Amino acid sequence: VIHSHYWLSGHVGWLARERWGVPLVHSAHTLAKVKNSLLADGDVPEPMARVIGEEQVVAEADRLIASTADEAADLIERYGAAADKVRTIAPGVDLAAFRPGPALDARRRLGLRADAPVLLFVGRIQALKAPDVLVRAAALLRDDPSLDAPPQVVVLGAPSGTGLAEPDWLGELAASLGLARTVRIVAPVSRETVADYYRAADLTVVPSYNESFGLVALESQACGTPVVAAAVGGLPTAVADGVSGVLVDGHDPEQWAKVLGELLRAPSALAQLAAGARAHAEKFSWQRTVDGLLVAYQEAVDEIAAPAAESVRL
Repeated sequence: VIHSHYWLSGHVGWLARERWGVPLVHSAHTLAKVKNSLLADGDVPEPMARVIGEEQVVAEADRLIASTADEAADLIERYGAAADKVRTIAPGVDLAAFRPGPALDARRRLGLRADAPVLLFVGRIQALKAPDVLVRAAALLRDDPSLDAPPQVVVLGAPSGTGLAEPDWLGELAASLGLARTVRIVAPVSRETVADYYRAADLTVVPSYNESFGLVALESQACGTPVVAAAVGGLPTAVADGVSGVLVDGHDPEQWAKVLGELLRAPSALAQLAAGARAHAEKFSWQRTVDGLLVAYQEAVDEIAAPAAESVRL
């Protein structure tokens, strides 16, 4: 079995399938037609070459793995995939690496204040991921008298995609809003340190314009930190609204500030979401993912083997 990931690798897998006569299983992870329908301001559309390439891989693969029911529907409705070839198998999270731990200890290790809430963003710094929504919301919360202290904002990631054109744009935005000392932009770190940031945070914020699934949300919840996420793509699967976090419609900073402020002012509600966060993440173990993939692999092998066996009998 060949299992390809993303469309370019899918073309290599397609060639190997033809050469070796073995089944091709493909995971798209992101789809150009979906991304192009949800562009943020400043985003550049995916090229037609990618759209055509994805269509070719979808047509040739023996099985297509979707992370969510929405992605499965996109493959069928936007790309014409045969429904009997699509299997929905959610990614997993390493529940041993991403696990709860004392927040104050994590803050001490990371140099974060213990007396002010922490809002965390993890991901690529680009328009699609919308870290600016969090920064603008934090500016609105800065002078909120009902909060004991203005939130600390940690942006963990580096510029990517359209963000490379102006790599300092987010820091400049923070400075223009008077948040130069409040917003900390941290370059990518080890997985162990990422887990520490999750534990240190009161909330992880995922304001993306699109996410095929949302592993950041899952990792955060595995560490016991609730998530406030945009109600797009796979995030309604990755986050149980009202149980492990809160889903927000749209990208209006005022609405995000309202949701974040309400949670920060309600420690009991936040604690309840934290308890639900770990429980929700435990539904997404890698063992469950592997079991689903093995079934899909076997189906693809059997499907190719059946005609070969029939020709031998003839």
